[in-house]
Amino acid sequence: MEYNEMKILANRKIKALFDKILLSFLGFTLFSAAVIKFLPGQAAFYVWLGALGMCIFITWACYGYFKEQNRMMETAIGQIRAYISGSKEARIECQDEGEIYRLFHEVNSLVSILNAHIENEGREKEFLRNTISDISHQLKTPLAALNIYNGILQGEADNLPTAGEFVWLSEQELERIETLVQNLLKISKFDAGTIVMEKAPENVCEMMERIKKNFSFRTGQEGKEMILKGDESIDFLCDRSWLMEAVMNLVKNALDHTEKGDSVQIEWKMSASALQIAIEDNGSGIHPEDLYYIFKRFYRSRFSKDTQGIGLGLPLARSIIEAHGGSISVDSELGSGTVFYLYFPIHENTLG
Repeated sequence: MEYNEMKILANRKIKALFDKILLSFLGFTLFSAAVIKFLPGQAAFYVWLGALGMCIFITWACYGYFKEQNRMMETAIGQIRAYISGSKEARIECQDEGEIYRLFHEVNSLVSILNAHIENEGREKEFLRNTISDISHQLKTPLAALNIYNGILQGEADNLPTAGEFVWLSEQELERIETLVQNLLKISKFDAGTIVMEKAPENVCEMMERIKKNFSFRTGQEGKEMILKGDESIDFLCDRSWLMEAVMNLVKNALDHTEKGDSVQIEWKMSASALQIAIEDNGSGIHPEDLYYIFKRFYRSRFSKDTQGIGLGLPLARSIIEAHGGSISVDSELGSGTVFYLYFPIHENTLG
């Protein structure tokens, strides 16, 4: 108990307040004793007057103390807000002693620790960015060479059906490797925070038309239909190439899980709060067991008949959508089809 009292009195401002209160009590006691001794007939009046003066003095001393404490706390809050806003040099003055200054010192220590973590994270991201760049350059050369060799073999195997079949299979596997590598690099860049979205106003209808054109050969070959539905005047502030890649990954996923005669529909609309893009198919649907896991990397359903997928398309699409400030959700019924919903809140980044 005595130790805690000593810690409280270590603060010179609290000690000064206690000294003022004690002095006021001492002064009142001496004044009252003098009045009773020298003015016994009017003692009650003067004692009452002295008590009033003591109360006024104590009230003034407490007001001054708490006013100073409030100013100090407002200054501390201002420094904390400045740090939250991005000022790494923000600190709370804590040159005095006492519990409140110990708290301020701990806050300053926490800020220093956080700054150190931020610096370490920045160095780690820089290292990861450089590593990703090195891996990218190292892989491009052998993949390009293998594609060239495979093309030469394809030309030489025209009259050798068995060899031609293996060359064709080799080409498919090379494409899978290249897609895997590219998707891994893209996701790693998102994880490292090195992707910068270069946003510009883009017409949603025009982007969806371009995506439909990119898949026109495949849909024609597989006997499937792609339908576009939406307002042609809606514009959206986005990174065109990245957003189109996200939608194309979802369209590819839809085509992978549909059969001949099925369709994939892309519909977009603007509401009061968001731009919504829906990619819907009437294919096989997603098993309820898988819905929670489909955005996890390399996840493969035990119910899936797709033996070529590598489980990176949907996670990459989500990363791109979230980098635009949006979100993605899915609604699916087994045997009836799937709908992916993309939501982009309307702030300053949505036009039209």
